[in-house]
Amino acid sequence: MAVALMALALGASAQTLRWAGAGDPQTLDPHSQNESLTNVVNGQIYERLTNRDARLALVPGLASDWKQTGPLSWRFKLRPGVKFHDGTPLTADDVVFSVQRAKEPSSQIANYANAVGTPRRVDDLTVDFQLATFDPVFLQHIDQLWIMSRKWCEAHRALKPLDFKNKEEGFAALNANGTGPFMLVSRQPGIKTVLRRNPNWWGRFQGNVQEVVFTPIASDATRLAALVSGEVDFVHDPAPRDVARLRNTAGVKIIDGPENRLVFIGMDQARDRLLYANVPGNRNPFKDVRVRRALYQAIDIEALRSKLMSGLSIPTGGLTPSGNASFDDAALQSRLPYDLTMARKLMQEAGFADGFEVTLDCPNNRYINDEQICVALAAMWAQLKVRVKVNAMPRVLYFPKLEKLDTSLYMYGWGGSVTDAETALTPLYRKRGDKGVGDYNFGNFRNDRADALAAQSSVEPDPAKRETEIRGALAALREQVNVIPLHRQVIPWAARTQVTPVHRPDNWLELAWVQINR
Repeated sequence: MAVALMALALGASAQTLRWAGAGDPQTLDPHSQNESLTNVVNGQIYERLTNRDARLALVPGLASDWKQTGPLSWRFKLRPGVKFHDGTPLTADDVVFSVQRAKEPSSQIANYANAVGTPRRVDDLTVDFQLATFDPVFLQHIDQLWIMSRKWCEAHRALKPLDFKNKEEGFAALNANGTGPFMLVSRQPGIKTVLRRNPNWWGRFQGNVQEVVFTPIASDATRLAALVSGEVDFVHDPAPRDVARLRNTAGVKIIDGPENRLVFIGMDQARDRLLYANVPGNRNPFKDVRVRRALYQAIDIEALRSKLMSGLSIPTGGLTPSGNASFDDAALQSRLPYDLTMARKLMQEAGFADGFEVTLDCPNNRYINDEQICVALAAMWAQLKVRVKVNAMPRVLYFPKLEKLDTSLYMYGWGGSVTDAETALTPLYRKRGDKGVGDYNFGNFRNDRADALAAQSSVEPDPAKRETEIRGALAALREQVNVIPLHRQVIPWAARTQVTPVHRPDNWLELAWVQINR
């Protein structure tokens, strides 16, 4: 790593951004993996029909304008003159192809692609979308869909998204051809990813970055030292314990703000016998709501916030990334009280007074203090005689494991630019089905009342009725404790003082907005 950092320092120029993070992008196939860092890196190369401004409002992207032409139809006009990085012009054929590609079973954004209906080419620069049912958040779904070149995918046998969970390899994993502000120079997984400015981009650069070198540095201490010494310019995930020190370190600044992201604990509620546990009678304790509630009420969330997260978290009992999605309703945001006496009583009532053994799967380079949170939870649950083995691993191994439902107890996070409840309810909390529904319900639970209300809210045209349905679905999920919410993250970024990025609530770094003044 020292050699790599020295190379970064020697290769630095006034307009090269040297960016480091604990993890690494998972793949360059933009439909294959829906993970934040992966999306951020891919999002500099690939673009969508719509875009987001600094406050997350929807603005034109590859589409210059759009309109709803009927209750079940939309029309998008593409920008003229847009070209992919290989010089191929963007046309309606590419949009139709990309949406259909994103619907494939191996796509991790199939839920969004299926929600926007059937795309149809009208002419080279016009695409119509015909929906089977009303979609109250159609534009939010469109905003999740990356546009690829049909000709490029055909030439490189990349017609379908790579099956990430089964480790499928292909050309699109290490190569890219988008329309975005930056072009891929090289990709070395686990070592570095290099991008350079696209001189033919249709958009307007607000920053002056010409080249980007992203280097994964797993060690918090090494990442911090590289920033302080000036070997890297920007770190998007400094350890919370280091933030106070960095605020008072010469040459470094902290840019922070709350993130639209919920971190929670999920449990296998489907199997009769857990895969990774030792339970008296070979039962699945997570099928009992009393056990789920007991684990919840044994969590000292304030201790996590103040001692482990150094205040960089907002404890919540809500089930959506943003409080706006649950109408900022205290009844839907409040936590069950920390109450060990009640938790022990619930365990006894459920027949688990002597506890059980279980493995808690956890990433160690994805969320803020992810492994440390899991270790702290294990200590708290030990007070219920639940003996927890923490199985921590890098995100590149972690996400495929969850996608195969190869888990009994796990940590997960969900967030992004959308503040509506739909993009949490359908992929995260509904029972697993087809077309992306329930794809991220890794606990494989089934809450029939919540599912019915969530399904109706997905197609409800009446805003008042839809609000009632969303409230009912969230209340039903809370009642059954299908997941255990922990907190919403407060995201600190750390940068050299000469580097000015724009901090968005979805933790998105837009490289075209970054200014460097060396």
